[in-house]
Amino acid sequence: MFRAPLRFAFRRLGRRYPRIAMVVQFQFAHAIVMGGVGLLLLYVPMSGGEFGRIVAVSQGLLLLENVLAVRAAWALVRPADPWLRGDRSPSAAVAAFRALAGLPVAFLRSRRWWLVWSLLPVSAYITWEIDEGWWPTLPIIVAGAAVVLLYGALLRLLALELMLRPVLERLSLDLPDDAPLGRATLPLQRRLLLVLPAINIITGVVVSGLASPGQDGLLALGFGVVLAVGVAFTLSFELSLLLARSIVEPLSDLRAGADAVARGDLDVHVPVLGTDEAGALAMSFNRMVAGLRERERLHGALAAFVDPQLTDRVLAEGHELPGEEVEVSVLFLDIRGFTQFAERASAAEVVARLNDFYGVVVPELLAHGGHVNAFMGDGLLAVFGAPTPLPDHADRAVAAALRVAELVRDRYGEELRIGVGVNSGPVVAGTIGGGGRVDFTVIGDPVNTAARVEEATRTTGDDVLLTAGTRALLTRDHGPFVAREEIALKGKRDPVTLYAPSEDLTAERERSMGRHGVADPARVARP
Repeated sequence: MFRAPLRFAFRRLGRRYPRIAMVVQFQFAHAIVMGGVGLLLLYVPMSGGEFGRIVAVSQGLLLLENVLAVRAAWALVRPADPWLRGDRSPSAAVAAFRALAGLPVAFLRSRRWWLVWSLLPVSAYITWEIDEGWWPTLPIIVAGAAVVLLYGALLRLLALELMLRPVLERLSLDLPDDAPLGRATLPLQRRLLLVLPAINIITGVVVSGLASPGQDGLLALGFGVVLAVGVAFTLSFELSLLLARSIVEPLSDLRAGADAVARGDLDVHVPVLGTDEAGALAMSFNRMVAGLRERERLHGALAAFVDPQLTDRVLAEGHELPGEEVEVSVLFLDIRGFTQFAERASAAEVVARLNDFYGVVVPELLAHGGHVNAFMGDGLLAVFGAPTPLPDHADRAVAAALRVAELVRDRYGEELRIGVGVNSGPVVAGTIGGGGRVDFTVIGDPVNTAARVEEATRTTGDDVLLTAGTRALLTRDHGPFVAREEIALKGKRDPVTLYAPSEDLTAERERSMGRHGVADPARVARP
């Protein structure tokens, strides 16, 4: 019932809200002191004059205490001022959270001795005013005043937490996920074990006075306080402890489960111990983890059939990726003479050979940032620059082609030869399909040209060929290239010049390769 008006006040007051809210909240202490003096009437009959003077003195002392309390509380808000004035940096947010979330506890700790010593003057004045002797009147009055002080301190603690909640709600949006918040607030179990016995003590004293008002005098007040404290920390403390554990332990299970999920353990299951709010929260947590497991399985299944780059983009944006024109490098790869091998080998041997071959080739293409767009039996199409844009797509494609050719030579020797064609240019990249089935693809003349370049390797005998368009985009040294005689490509009106890597610098290229096979510019000169 308080949340909506407090949020409204925070929106209207802005950065002034914490300090104004505390000033307003501190005024409720006057009503509490008034109630405490009224509680004294249940045990000690007094005239209207005596009652009025006690009220005036106690309210005067409280007014002084409130002035000092406001100054102390405002000083505790000071670390949060940068955030309250508009600084939304992580460091400002963490400092503000520590200050505001820890303010109720820090305030009571800073004022605890002043509150204790403030009992003495008001208790001494009440003892002098009722004029029943200093012993045992003063100790009994101090005990009764301590009950009122306990009630006021706990109410101030909880009220401060409530009034600062709108600020903390907004502040939490600026906190980093791994922010070092420390232990600014009281743990829930300690809070329950503090509040529940206090409720028993206050209730016992009030009920004792209401049961026989004014009959037994101050001795009844002293006896009521002692009895209430004894009951609160013996008979009812066990119930308080059990209640605190019944609330805190399910929350501890949830926290342990959340920590496990943060570590990547999606097999965690939080026990459901009832049908109350904690049980419902545990069930919701388990459903959430089940959904995360399903998403992880879906991601794994997609990654097995679809390139990981495309998997992440589909999960983030949906399966309909609009066509867009992008600059890419296209790599076509084909195994030479594989048709003859397939004719004399069994189906199992053909599949085993292809899986072994792709197990060598595909990881290298992915390591260079390529997207394996399609498998075509004994060949594949890879794209560099889509679906993830790459400014150095030509360098990556050429480095991948050279590295793949080396790996295949090292692993298979003359037993298996490949041809790789690389071309660069603008294409349209996006999803295409229908009837509930779509595929990510690239369309454009550069794709067709790359396929024709790969076919040309059968004529030139090279493992790798690239077009002049790709060579012109290279910014890193991949070794020297030699031009082949102009070749007529299918679908092209004029013959084109293709380039092959020089075979005599393979060893130098291997020595100069950096991470992922891209030449290290610090070790080789730019072309």
